Amino acid sequence: MTDGPTIMRVERTFAAPPERVYDAWLSADSARHWWFRTPTGQSVSCAIDPSVGGAFRIVEHRGDLQAEHFGLFVDLERPTRIVFDFATDREAKPTRVTITITPTPSGCTLTLCHAMDPQWISFLDRTRQGWTMILEGLAATLART
Repeated sequence: MTDGPTIMRVERTFAAPPERVYDAWLSADSARHWWFRTPTGQSVSCAIDPSVGGAFRIVEHRGDLQAEHFGLFVDLERPTRIVFDFATDREAKPTRVTITITPTPSGCTLTLCHAMDPQWISFLDRTRQGWTMILEGLAATLART
């Protein structure tokens, strides 16, 4: 086992310009439809302060559970980079997510890197599946708007 974080990486191509993909992450009106959403969950609240040091909090009702995701934006460089620390437990140390958006001839490619503490290595595949689902939701939301 290593001392440093394990980097989980997911990549997705979008048929939308980088600015549109970037802005979707920082708009509560957009994010409530896809960020930390599950197929059967119901959005309870979504608040985003789209600035460096700004907080976000997204809550979804999942059966008998209120799933809360919250964090702080560490770096924002429109339209190419978003870095945030987030957690699902107020007592837990947040983890860092870095999003890089690269223009392509037909839109852009988003690369998401999640730095996971080695203690959570057994959740690596589940985390990858979760981020993949989230990016699929983002793609569907962009296609509708």
